Amino acid sequence: MAQAFPPEFGEAWNRRQVSDALLLAGTHYALITPGGIVGPGPHDDVAGFSLSRGLFDEEELLLFAIAPSWRRRGLGHALLALFIDDCRQRGKKRLFLEMRRNNSAGILYAAHGFRPIGIRPRYYRMSNGDRVDAITQELVID
Repeated sequence: MAQAFPPEFGEAWNRRQVSDALLLAGTHYALITPGGIVGPGPHDDVAGFSLSRGLFDEEELLLFAIAPSWRRRGLGHALLALFIDDCRQRGKKRLFLEMRRNNSAGILYAAHGFRPIGIRPRYYRMSNGDRVDAITQELVID
């Protein structure tokens, strides 16, 4: 988590936030190894992860990260495809995520069909006190 989220944006969750989220009904996670093995469960070497929470026919991607040293190798695409496929198998119809404006992951999300549907002005607070908009995105799946 600390490697994947730059500290100046304050987006990383702490251990307690993650463990509390994992206790909630409808919460799902997946890990990906540097070799591209994806899925839940223990892995010796983790290159990235996703954490989501669903209710009824919707799911929100709460956290999604690939460690900087493992980026640009297709791992983000594999992990996001797994997330979408898992949601489809659980009967989800609408997927949501929220990202900081100008986050480079927006290219990845767009490649998988996510589209902006709203803006939360000045939602994220950076470590220097500046504020950055949050962009809400949606993917409608069959």
